[in-house]
Amino acid sequence: MTFQGFPDDGLVFYEGLEADNSRTYWMQHRAAYDTAVRAPLQALVDELAPEFGTPKVFRPYRDVRFSNDKTPYKTHQGAVLHPDGAGVGSVYMQVSADGLRVSGGCWRLQPDQVERYRRAVADDLQGPRLLAEVDRLRALDWGIEGERLIRAPRGWPADHERIELLRHKSLHAVQSWEPADWLHERSALDRVRDAWRELRALNAWLADNVGATTAPPDRRR
Repeated sequence: MTFQGFPDDGLVFYEGLEADNSRTYWMQHRAAYDTAVRAPLQALVDELAPEFGTPKVFRPYRDVRFSNDKTPYKTHQGAVLHPDGAGVGSVYMQVSADGLRVSGGCWRLQPDQVERYRRAVADDLQGPRLLAEVDRLRALDWGIEGERLIRAPRGWPADHERIELLRHKSLHAVQSWEPADWLHERSALDRVRDAWRELRALNAWLADNVGATTAPPDRRR
């Protein structure tokens, strides 16, 4: 299948799912999800995979085991692409009734990765490089997000010149677009590709300075 845009039926499907997040609704409208959401998203990431890495399309079902919210289905469809061998630093996209969202960076780091990240942020060469990249992305209307401590991390001075970056335990850039005509056209692929290309320097910094975790698999939380 060649990507030709996200049909409006996919957005309508998610509008309905937000109003009725039930198995009955899901089963009655499963065909719309398969043809207007999952199939075009799979086609898009398959086409971009040679440039951005191995794609993973997420399951539509929520993990409700440890959540007070027991609604069974996600109200968006997401996919992530990991560059082979990079260790950390990937790109993500999702489609929903709200439109299209793209992002890139890291969403969860293990303790050894957080330690390497903070050492690099404090470094006189690598720290300013990351700060400059974050400032560049903000100027291009990217939001900078990620899990952060409220205070300075232990062992780091609260008045460090890059304390805002040091407080991060994960770091990713985010950009969103509301529904528009282009979302239903092939040009949506170009918009995603161009956005992900803007994240190359951020992901390269993470790959070079953080890398894969060295923690044993059974200690990864």
